[in-house]
Amino acid sequence: MKIGLSTGGGDCPGLNSVIRAVVRYAVGTLGHEVIGIEDSFNGLMDRPYRVRNLTISDVSGILNRGGTILGTTNAGNPFRIKAGSKSESCDKSNLVMEAYRDLGLDCIIVIGGDGTQNIACQFTQIGMNVVGIPKTIDNDLMQADVTVGFETAMEVASDAILRLQSTAESHDRIMVLEVMGRHAGHIALHSGMAAGAHVILLPEIPFTYDAIISKIQERQKQGQNYSVIVVAEGAMETDSEPLYNSTSPGKKNLGGIGQLVAEKLNQLTGIDARITVLGHIQRGGQPCPRDRVLGTLYGVKAVDLAVKKDYGKVVVMHKHEMKTVPYAAVASSFRPVAQDDMYLQAAEAIGICLGR
Repeated sequence: MKIGLSTGGGDCPGLNSVIRAVVRYAVGTLGHEVIGIEDSFNGLMDRPYRVRNLTISDVSGILNRGGTILGTTNAGNPFRIKAGSKSESCDKSNLVMEAYRDLGLDCIIVIGGDGTQNIACQFTQIGMNVVGIPKTIDNDLMQADVTVGFETAMEVASDAILRLQSTAESHDRIMVLEVMGRHAGHIALHSGMAAGAHVILLPEIPFTYDAIISKIQERQKQGQNYSVIVVAEGAMETDSEPLYNSTSPGKKNLGGIGQLVAEKLNQLTGIDARITVLGHIQRGGQPCPRDRVLGTLYGVKAVDLAVKKDYGKVVVMHKHEMKTVPYAAVASSFRPVAQDDMYLQAAEAIGICLGR
């Protein structure tokens, strides 16, 4: 077989672990051929094609490396390529399909989050054989309990919260940490629980300042004159809209809610409040052991599907088992923190304020 392999969307820790597993299993164990596609589907839109044969030596030593040796992009939807003005776009999916057939690929294993998998789903509808692997630090892909990259991002955020705890206590301050999470607050919730945050604000639960201040005052009565607040970038006050970062012209990047929360709490309480935005630090660097293991599991399962010609499926970790679901089950949607989520319920049970 000749198997294509690509990574798309934002980078995250563990991508190279998946690539390594796919190559070592498909090439090293089964004797098939793996063609690496550079910068997601962009590598198939360009002429000449930007692809390369991946060998065992190519993936030697990459298990612990962050990022992706194949490159990635979150600005390359072949079905809607910008053309001319910002409001215009054109469909170049035919170029991708032409390259797919010209290279003689039997299928493509696509490693990506909800946006990338939605694009891959569209290609399955016009004749491409695809197997999907979920990766996103947001952990918000439908049907998957855990995605590649989440565990490392959560560990990084947890470490930041622990560091802010000590400086907040030393200065009797409110420390606000803004983490990634556009529509889903899994990083904020899990890292906040893991590191003892006092307030966690999520996109799924609009917050009020009254609830936050009540928690701060409760802590003061107990002799705790500091508080640590974790805010997902997509969190919003009740009856308001998400904030977008105006420093990114032409783009609608979420950001700024942490700064707003810190300023508002300073005004309302008189307590010194400082903001830290973790940003892309959550995406970079060496993957944790769990993401390296998870990436290996996903890579092996995806190759199994490719060899069996069981296309049009996405591999997911669900209830501690590697399973497969049809593309339609994950495309054009995302997995928020559910109101009956056991982590959410446990957080409130131990007194963490969720802004409500």
